[in-house]
Amino acid sequence: MTVTVNMPVTVSLDDRIRLLSAVLAATNYPQVAQDRGRHLAHSHARNTRKYLLNEGMADHPAAKSLEDMLNRKVPLEALFTMMLLMPWPDLEVGMLPPFVPSDWPQQLHDFYLKSNLRTFWTENEQPWQDAVTQSKLIFADVSFHAFLSQFTGEISENFVFMPNISYPAVEEMGLRYRDQLIAIVPPPQAWGDSPPWPYDDETQLISVYRAAIMQYGRLLLQGYFRAHADKLEEAKQKDLPISDELKAIYPTWEEQFMMLYTKALVAMYLEDHVDPLEAKAYMLIERKANSIALLPGTTHVLRRFLRERGNRYDSFMDFLPYFPTQLRVAKRIVSL
Repeated sequence: MTVTVNMPVTVSLDDRIRLLSAVLAATNYPQVAQDRGRHLAHSHARNTRKYLLNEGMADHPAAKSLEDMLNRKVPLEALFTMMLLMPWPDLEVGMLPPFVPSDWPQQLHDFYLKSNLRTFWTENEQPWQDAVTQSKLIFADVSFHAFLSQFTGEISENFVFMPNISYPAVEEMGLRYRDQLIAIVPPPQAWGDSPPWPYDDETQLISVYRAAIMQYGRLLLQGYFRAHADKLEEAKQKDLPISDELKAIYPTWEEQFMMLYTKALVAMYLEDHVDPLEAKAYMLIERKANSIALLPGTTHVLRRFLRERGNRYDSFMDFLPYFPTQLRVAKRIVSL
């Protein structure tokens, strides 16, 4: 039997992740991200892009292949997960997924050598070390295992947090690799053209906790759904009471539930382990910025499950078929 213990969050870097982030910097991805929403990337990300473009690396086969895969809608998370399957530094691997070129490892290794990335990283190591130091400070006394295991059961994986001051500059990612659940998170974004905040800025801790909890919670729930596919079908028979606007963004039942569940996890963790006022502020922001009016009702229903767990419900999956109905009731109650 696996026993969930109060394990800390490990903060680390991985050169394979940094390499793909650098290749991403040499593509048109940074401009595409700007077109989606104006922001200022970390200075290291911008310096990396400037350096690589000056070195002519935008025309390298690895950059062109990556652009092609992004144009074909290959998810960034799939590409970054693939990187972790490649041994460093030669990156040679036996089997490749069908969405990457047959010589993808060779392209990446050649990009690494011809761009002289190792020297560039060595000369620009301080921002990475600052990001690691800041992240270690805010996760020093934090553990999510006991909190998250209340829902999806005992957790055998280790939580890893990787700060990313390169690209993607605003997009968080969650990867499952061996016995690790990895959250790759950029620094907290500031408004407009202001630079990102340090990870440990006291006004931005909630942003970093939110990113980590949502990624770990999502990865755990995905595994939980796969392990209980039959019971999940029963739960999906009842529609979730979300708006048409949100249905357009989250078209499937699983996506809708995942969105409500992970955002509610953040609110509950903030209320129980950080500050109830921060939890209220977070829910207000979600309601105004992302139209998530159901968040208070979702937290109400999830807390009801925790109270009745072991009595009325043996597991979270036993509870799930009742979730849509209870959410409808909670929606009416919290709106009164």
